[in-house]
Amino acid sequence: MDPEVDQWDRSTTSMNKADSLLLERWELDSDPGEFIFRPYRPVYFFPVFYTDKLNLLPTTGNPDTSLTQPLEFDHNEAKFQLSFKTKLVNDLFDDNGDLWLAYTQTSRWQVYSEAESRPFRETNHEPEFILAWRTDYQLLGYTGRLLSLRFNHQSNGREEPLSRSWNRAIVTVGLERDDWVILFSPWWRVPESTSQDENPDIENYVGRAELQVVHRRHNSLQLSARLRHSLKSGDDSRGSVQLDWSYACFDRLRCHAQLFHGYGESLIDYNHRSTALGLGVNLLEWF
Repeated sequence: MDPEVDQWDRSTTSMNKADSLLLERWELDSDPGEFIFRPYRPVYFFPVFYTDKLNLLPTTGNPDTSLTQPLEFDHNEAKFQLSFKTKLVNDLFDDNGDLWLAYTQTSRWQVYSEAESRPFRETNHEPEFILAWRTDYQLLGYTGRLLSLRFNHQSNGREEPLSRSWNRAIVTVGLERDDWVILFSPWWRVPESTSQDENPDIENYVGRAELQVVHRRHNSLQLSARLRHSLKSGDDSRGSVQLDWSYACFDRLRCHAQLFHGYGESLIDYNHRSTALGLGVNLLEWF
């Protein structure tokens, strides 16, 4: 082989890896160090978050987690999300496999309900341990860059009858091509006893898998679509779709719009179908 051609091939491969959104976000080809705060999910604030059908009487298949008197909330509220991750251990398995700790908090705040003392309608807490591996294979024109195993807990930190929580083991496969990223994440819910289950059949509403597609058209524009489904047919064929659009519109802020339709916009709404529109700004995007 011509040494000059071989050298060009290696440099092209290195350039492609350097341009990889997944490798950069998950530090799969580098080791800046442990215990450094890193972006995980988008960080945003929506002063406008309108829901067409509020869940004023949350109920479940468990009578201990079902209300008998309706709540009083405004259809318009504020919503914000905080999210970060930090690497705990680098290269657990020879020169691959990193252990991360991540945390995401999403709150819906009745900031316009002055008569009700502006309460937080629902806050979801989501800590995770994540094992992330670097991969390198081709599939349908995309390069497989990431394989991760996530141990996920999600709860709203409330007392019965409004308490909701569940635990999952989530496998994520990450593919990318140019400025497109595809993340496919099926999960398995850790079973609970019937008497302690605060949200029975949550998988039949929120789903059993998620498909996330993110497109960075250029540095200032980013689009994402998230699909969740129960992976069942008939009456149990349920899920949700969430579309996000963001654009650099201020010096260090991005304008952000979010549209949600389906089940599980929050944990308290896991079996409630609604459509919601959020408008605001974000500090951090997916990539």
